[in-house]
Amino acid sequence: MNVKREEPKERAAWLRAMSALAIQFVGIHPRLHAYNVATSILPLNSGNRLRAKLLRGLGFDVGEGTEVRGPMKISGPRGIVPRLSIGQNCRIEAECLLELSDALRIGDSVTLEPGVMILTSTHELDFPQHRAGKIITKPVSVGDGAWLRARAIVLPGVNIGAGAIVETGAVVNKDVAPNTRVGGSPAVKLEALSKPNET
Repeated sequence: MNVKREEPKERAAWLRAMSALAIQFVGIHPRLHAYNVATSILPLNSGNRLRAKLLRGLGFDVGEGTEVRGPMKISGPRGIVPRLSIGQNCRIEAECLLELSDALRIGDSVTLEPGVMILTSTHELDFPQHRAGKIITKPVSVGDGAWLRARAIVLPGVNIGAGAIVETGAVVNKDVAPNTRVGGSPAVKLEALSKPNET
C-alpha cells in the first residue's frame, strides 16, 4: 500500500495557516459575546443587578450589591475569567472598558463613571519601522471606595489607592496614593482628601 506522506513544505504551510487562524480567534469569548448582546438590549439604568448577576453566571468574581448600569466591554486573550475581581456594592456605568490581559482587582464600593478605560497591557517601544513591539502585561488594582470619573484612563501596572478620586479625562500612568484626588494627562496630584472617620 502506498501512503502519500505530506511534504515538509506543505506541513509547514499548514501549521502556519492554523497558527494564524488561532491568533485571529484568541480574543473571541462566545459566552461573553452572548452576555454583551443580552445586556445591551436592557435600557440604561435598568437591569443593573441582573447584568452583574449574569457576569457571575459566566464565572467572574463580582461581589453582591454591585450594579452594572449599562453595556460594558470586557476584552483580553484566553483565560480572562480569573483575571477580573470586582468587590461588593460597586457601581459601573455604561461604556466602561476593562481590558484583561493581566489581573484587574476592583475593591468594594468603587464607582466607575461612563467610559472609564482600564488597561492591563501595552507594547514595548520597538524599531522605527514598527514602534509597537512585544506586548507587555501588568496588573491593575483599584482600592475600596475609589471614584474614577467619566472617561478616565488607567494604564497597566497602576494601583489606585483606597478612597482616591481620578478626575474626568485623566490619564493615570503611575500609582495614586489613598485618599488623593488626581487629574490631568498625565495625572498629577490635585489635593489630599480627608480619610474615613475624619471630621
